[in-house]
Amino acid sequence: MKVSEQRQGAVTILKPEGALLAADVQEFAAHANRAVAGSLGRLVIDMSDVAFIDSGGLELLLDITEKLGKTGQSLHLCHENKTIREVLQLTDLDQQFEHFEDLTTAVRSFL
Repeated sequence: MKVSEQRQGAVTILKPEGALLAADVQEFAAHANRAVAGSLGRLVIDMSDVAFIDSGGLELLLDITEKLGKTGQSLHLCHENKTIREVLQLTDLDQQFEHFEDLTTAVRSFL
């Protein structure tokens, strides 16, 4: 899985490409853990290039949320496609994350 990382001010943005599956969780978790440690809890995951997410991917997002929650922050997701939104709603996990339609709004939410 390819994961690009960028910073906009004090906000770290991770952008995974492809499906977020259990087989890819370790690689993405390494990126996410570095980002959480170095971002003051200001983390956005741009889901625009993620076509699908399975239970392993959901568990990883929850783990990231838990780590951020310890510092009073929350995980910000943006650009989820219809399938991912439905998966989050069907599993009652949609309330665990902050959702934004676009990256600019997600980044500005930290101001």
